[in-house]
Amino acid sequence: MSAPNFPELIWFNGKIIPWQEATVHIVCHAIHYGSSVFEGVRCYDTPKGPAIFRLDEHTRRLFDSAKIYRFEIPFTHEEINQGCKDIVRDNGLKSAYLRPFAFMGAHGLGLNPPKVPLETSIIALNWGSYLGEESLEQGVDAAITSWNRLAPNTMPTGAKAGGNYLSSILITTEAKRHGYVEGIGLDQNGCISEGAGENIFVVRDGVISTPPTTSGILPGITRSTLMTLAAERGYKVQEQAIPREALYLADEVFMCGTAAEVVPVRSVDQIQVGNGKRGPITELLQADYFGLFNGKTEDKWGWLSYINE
Repeated sequence: MSAPNFPELIWFNGKIIPWQEATVHIVCHAIHYGSSVFEGVRCYDTPKGPAIFRLDEHTRRLFDSAKIYRFEIPFTHEEINQGCKDIVRDNGLKSAYLRPFAFMGAHGLGLNPPKVPLETSIIALNWGSYLGEESLEQGVDAAITSWNRLAPNTMPTGAKAGGNYLSSILITTEAKRHGYVEGIGLDQNGCISEGAGENIFVVRDGVISTPPTTSGILPGITRSTLMTLAAERGYKVQEQAIPREALYLADEVFMCGTAAEVVPVRSVDQIQVGNGKRGPITELLQADYFGLFNGKTEDKWGWLSYINE
């Protein structure tokens, strides 16, 4: 994973301020209890200038996550969108990873938070592909860990909430302790759920499968993008429960997410996937995905929001 390069400025509660001034108190509710919601968003340097990918969908999910927890974000959808554009531009960035983040501030230590607006920030910084730039071509070795993903009616996995990611920490750190690049969690029924921070696709005999939302996954925006691009290519894409052994028998496996982008999986639990290299369907979908940003794939869906629009 590449190290972040912190910029000079940050968007904090509606104002752009110096990075070092964006601080919170130690009794911040979110620090103690994980009472926060956030997004991971990417801006790419396209032939038409810097553009944020699927900004509207990310901002909508930020507000959806807050709604599930009955949190109030004191800004409109449009203000968050504009804040994302402003912080990229004001930091002089052409490509960036953005983190819109809304959290419960210093309002005491009780578990039942008061009905107050959330503190809200937007970070924009240079950050390469989450699992390493080399992973995009070479792929990664993954392992199914002993930790399951959250079951329905325990915590809402459809919300991208800070506290949910303690589960991800357990999954990824266990995998790394055993020498793998990333971990995979099973759902409450023992079927494939998702990686620590990525959705999963399995390819066999030209059919692309991915776990359904009932498997405790976050409905990823990159996941949705790849499903659309694959269907555009004429592939059958199905959401279905996927047993563990399907990863061992797959022709191809790939993971995806805003931070990780599109990453082949070359082995699972030390069992080689396919020929142990990036497969042809994975490579094609990677090309179509990154083609949205280099001009080789037509953005017929209006997914790019240009900074200078």
